[in-house]
Amino acid sequence: MRGLLIVNPNATTTTSRVREVLIAALAHQLRLEVARTDHRGHAADLATEARRGGFDYVIALGGDGTVNEVVNGLLQGRGPGPDTPVLGVVPAGNANVFARALGYPADPIEATGELMARLKSGARRTISLGLASGPELTGARYFTINTGLGIDAEIIAAMESARRAGHEATYSRYLLTTVRRLFATNRRHPQLAVHVPGEPLNRGVFVAFVQNTSPWTFLGALPVNPSPMASFDAGLDLWAARSLSLPASLSYARRMFSQKSSRSGSNVVARHDLTQLTIMCNVPTSLQIDGEGMGEVSRVEFRSVAAAIQVVA
Repeated sequence: MRGLLIVNPNATTTTSRVREVLIAALAHQLRLEVARTDHRGHAADLATEARRGGFDYVIALGGDGTVNEVVNGLLQGRGPGPDTPVLGVVPAGNANVFARALGYPADPIEATGELMARLKSGARRTISLGLASGPELTGARYFTINTGLGIDAEIIAAMESARRAGHEATYSRYLLTTVRRLFATNRRHPQLAVHVPGEPLNRGVFVAFVQNTSPWTFLGALPVNPSPMASFDAGLDLWAARSLSLPASLSYARRMFSQKSSRSGSNVVARHDLTQLTIMCNVPTSLQIDGEGMGEVSRVEFRSVAAAIQVVA
């Protein structure tokens, strides 16, 4: 079986020596070719060429951003189809939510061992994906784990800025950035509205998360989970906050860390297994997709794409 391993050499949890060991190991399972990325969007281009070239497997060695690029490269323009290579992943980023949601260990060496065992057995799973589109996005964008509008995306933009300035993306920096953004955010005037087909418009929303799987992310080993029922086997889950007061925020955090499903109420809009929804912004609002900042948007439409891609699982 032919496989292309797309390697992000800037992945944070592997060294060049470790990556060479992983490559050598995978070469025992596949007729392996290796390509290394050198700019943003390169992984998507490589994945597109892999599908055209008739590869059986495409494996992403990197974080959730690399996985997202690979998925979009495999599907953009042509969409899901029987000629789409099976997707594999070796986690090498900070959170690695996608890989961990598929049951892979967080350690890249252990995860490679698990991937090799699954490749040998031919284990595959077909999963759904999310698809985001809007006037500010260049074409529709698939996502594997989650998207967010508001403070969530602002935190990611701030973290990306810190990394460009040479600062390490530690959990303590993430927490400090979260606290700073929470107190810097306008908590009096919500700027988002959420429309779910068949329902009245939900106005007065400060922040919105759309999940394609569970959990939303990890804080170290601890899962953070606004919508714990979200699944690769279902549609999209929505969690949106109508209040960012300190008591409400503490309540949100307690429920997210306890893994309890959120219920709609005066402060929260929660929906499970949606086929589609739309989020509208009164002012330009930051958007993130699979942990990557997408800039500011005015409107985003989200759609669930069932049975979108096969993965090694």
